[in-house]
Formats: sequence, C-alpha cells, structure tokens
Amino acid sequence: MPRPIEVHKVAIESVTDASGLAQLIDDGVFAADDVLAVIGKTEGNGGVNDYTRILADRAFREVLVARGTRTPDEAKEVPLVWSGGTDGVISPHATVFAYAPEGRYAPSDEPRVTVGVAMSDVILPEDIGRPAMVAKVAEGVREAMKVAGITDPADVHYVQTKTPLLVLETINDAKARGFDVWTEDTLKSMDVSNSTTALGIAVALGEIEMPGAEQIHRDLSLYSSVASCSSGVELDRAQIVVVGNARGVGGRFRVGHSVMRDALDQDGIWEAIRSAGLDLPERPRTGDLDGRLVNVFLKCEADPTGSVRGRRNIMLDDSDVHWHRQIKACVGGVTAAVTGDPAVFVSVAAVHQGPSGGGPVAAIVDAG
Repeated sequence: MPRPIEVHKVAIESVTDASGLAQLIDDGVFAADDVLAVIGKTEGNGGVNDYTRILADRAFREVLVARGTRTPDEAKEVPLVWSGGTDGVISPHATVFAYAPEGRYAPSDEPRVTVGVAMSDVILPEDIGRPAMVAKVAEGVREAMKVAGITDPADVHYVQTKTPLLVLETINDAKARGFDVWTEDTLKSMDVSNSTTALGIAVALGEIEMPGAEQIHRDLSLYSSVASCSSGVELDRAQIVVVGNARGVGGRFRVGHSVMRDALDQDGIWEAIRSAGLDLPERPRTGDLDGRLVNVFLKCEADPTGSVRGRRNIMLDDSDVHWHRQIKACVGGVTAAVTGDPAVFVSVAAVHQGPSGGGPVAAIVDAG
C-alpha cells in the first residue's frame, strides 16, 4: 500500500528561491528524502530559452541534497516540473508532493491522494510528434500508476509531465543519424511535444485508442481530460507524475478534475474543486473555499477558431505578443478570480489536453 501524501504550495520569491521547500523540511512537514515531485511556475518568458526553469530546478535540487541523504545524481531523478511564464497576475510558486512521515496518518477508507512518479525511456528528437513518443509516454504512465497503487484509470485525476522539445543541437543530431524531425521550428516543437505526450496519457488511461501519425497535433477531437503537459530544454525523457485517489492510504488530501470548455469557463474550475470532494453551494464564491484549496492545475490554448463565445479575438494574428502569453494571462486571471489566489498553475500549449479552445483542470483540496 502506498504511503500517505503531503501536498503543500510555497511561494517563489526570486528566480533562485527555494526557501519555501527548505522551510517545510525544517518544520518537519516531510523529510527531504521523501519529496516525490515538485510542480511549479517560474517567472521567465515561457519560451524555448526560458532559463528560469533551469535556475529553479537547480535551487530546489540543492535543497534536496543539502537537507537529505540523496546524492546530486539521485536528486536528479526526482521529477521537478517547471512551467515557465507567469503572465498577468500569475505568481511564481511551487507545489510539493511528498510522503508524510510514518505514523502521522492512519489508513482510511476515504479516497485520498496517492502519487506515482516515473521516467520514460529516452525520447529521441525524431520521436517528438510521432507514435514512438506516444508509446513511450503511455508505458511511463502505466508504470507511474503502479507506483501509486492505482489500478482503475478512473481514479487518476491529474497527470503532469515534462518532456524534451527540439533545439538546433538535437535537430542536427537527428539529421546526422539519418532521421528527420516533425518540425524545425523550436517554439512549435514545444506545442507538438506537449500534444504528443497528452495522447500518450490518453492511450495509457484508455481515453482513446492508439492514434495514427496523421492524427497527432491535427485531430483535435482526440484529447485527455487529465493531461497537463509541459516541455523544455532540460531533459531527454518524459518526467511523469500521476496523481489520483486511493482508499486505504489515509491522509488529508483529495484530488478531482474537470475541464474548461473555453477560456472563460469558471464553472469548469468550480466543478474540478467539487470533484475533489469540497462541498460547495450551487453558485459558489471564493469565500466558500474556506482555505481548503491547495492548488489548481490548468492547461489552456487559444481557440483555433479565433473566437470565444462567438466574439472574435486577435491572439492568433498578433505579431507583437505571442498567443502563448496572451491566453496564459487570460486564463490565469479567470482562475485567480475563482480561487482568490494568483499562485495558480496555468500552462499553455494544450492541444489534445482537454477540449479544443479549453483545457483540463485538476484541483487538490485539504479534506481534513
């Protein structure tokens, strides 16, 4: 049986600040060696050259090494999933998942958070955007489910991944070995890596059948309702964090999910919070959360139709500010208006993650 889980959100006060993680360890909330994963937002540009992800990664891993017994190489195996870009009101922060100290929580028949982490096989540059990557991610998700003690895919409510994207070096590497790549546009490869990964998650959970190569990043009717996929330059495998509920584990926290149908769909966020077990009135307000919402995790995408609720917008035609930044700021504002807290995880490039023009929402609450 998996151990009970602690889930806590900490602020990131500067690019290299990991003091929030250190404080949780020093206060005995959990041990450094029991940290399973960290999922956070950093304050860079969110693009291919967003090195704030690397800086945050280094700072948090240094805390794990300094306050625990892991070697630097062992600390590198802990999934730290950083999504760059805190456009609008989104505030830099990290959510830490760790095993609770032994004996803190008794086993319970109530559904409580369980977490499984895994690393996929190496994803080659020529795999990105193709069925080979879908298959590698799917196998990694299945492995993470086993670690979490989850046998029923319906008990999985959130799958966060970080995968490699393409840069000039890896594009040239593929060519030198006689392979081509899906795209040579490195920023586009971020979207494609995310979408391919989402299909791997959907396959693993039985949401869809194995897609054909021609459907990847094209057939928008295919999606996962629980996938949240980010990509970056700092790794060559898929880091996979599966978050679900299980009975018998015990603990304080519970996770649920829903989807936003479009960028303004507050009801989708509220429904995810309800799914996590928080009792809310028919028309809830922020005050109804009563401090029990740990965090919400969303993916978003500019609607490819160029409109929201029948009204035209120009995000996809704007040559000055990339639509990644515009939709992230928009959905971040909508989400913060629900939660009352700007430290929300909102990530962009959501093809195959939730319905087109919308995106998945996961919520973790303190169930007491």
